[in-house]
Amino acid sequence: MRSKASFKSHPIHPILVSFPIAFLIGTFVADVIGKFSENNSLWQTGFYLEIAGIVTGLLAAIPGFIDYLFTVPPNSSAKKRGLKHALVNVSHLVLFFIAWLLRGNEKADTTLILIIEAVGVILIFIAGYLGGTLVYRNQIGVDPRYAEAGKWKEEYLDENAGKIKVATTNELKLNQMKLLHVGHKRIVLGKTEKGYVAFDDHCTHKGGSLAGGAMICDTVQCPWHGSQFDVNNGNVKAGPAKESIKTYPLTETDGGVFLQLP
Repeated sequence: MRSKASFKSHPIHPILVSFPIAFLIGTFVADVIGKFSENNSLWQTGFYLEIAGIVTGLLAAIPGFIDYLFTVPPNSSAKKRGLKHALVNVSHLVLFFIAWLLRGNEKADTTLILIIEAVGVILIFIAGYLGGTLVYRNQIGVDPRYAEAGKWKEEYLDENAGKIKVATTNELKLNQMKLLHVGHKRIVLGKTEKGYVAFDDHCTHKGGSLAGGAMICDTVQCPWHGSQFDVNNGNVKAGPAKESIKTYPLTETDGGVFLQLP
């Protein structure tokens, strides 16, 4: 699924997260060395690194939250994983903020500050693991390409009963797909050798986005776990999915492709 918070198709969130990771881990390292070497300059360095880490962490959270809302497929395992990723990130920022506040108290226990920061660093690694899984397994932020260099297409339409124009007859290349947001529905429009097809953008296994997968020979494959479905009738052609997907009737008239909703 292509990121909604991107620059020239490059997701912004993974670009920004490197800054709080470096600053906050640097804070912990500087504080540990500063404490045990009794080097006040390093402890002071940790103070400023902590501020930088918290601020850049909040900045990185903005595009991440946008992707969570609008890029991660709804009702999917990735949505649950994305929520855990967000909560862990918020937790480690809160811990580092508490540690930073304690620095203002001259009587504060420096060992306690280091323990809080150590827990924060562990949470950073856990958040990184979850974030990596979202990208490399769930392909969140990936910009798909289709046969003959067909690029990602997405369109928002009003949900009305009857026919809705969703494309022109020559808009898509062979085996290219287009994600349609029709009201609250997510529907994939695809072009096969036989013509246009439409089906739900929701793998019945774990909720992966089929629009981000591959379609060939009247078959769409989910990019998450490889389930395959017949795009003409929605039947499962290969697991692990066991339930079929819903398909929608289309008509082609006057150079346009029209989706028929109940």
